[in-house]
Amino acid sequence: MGAAFLANFLRFLVVGLWLLILARVILSWIDPTGRGPISAFVIQTTEPLLAPVRRLLPKTGMFDLSPLIVLLVLGALMRAVA
Repeated sequence: MGAAFLANFLRFLVVGLWLLILARVILSWIDPTGRGPISAFVIQTTEPLLAPVRRLLPKTGMFDLSPLIVLLVLGALMRAVA
């Protein structure tokens, strides 16, 4: 019973993070400065995940590939937990 709870909790956490990062990508087209309260919340929540990946990736001009990398890692985690 404890293992099933832990697996479900991890799935819930990974899906939530995945949705937040997807929301950040969409919000970057609508409100890139994060002036709204929802945008500010999404940026503050996802920045600790994206910033280390952004530092490791080479500069690609105006394209930020860190959300793609984090989404791929979260997808692999989701498959590993399932």
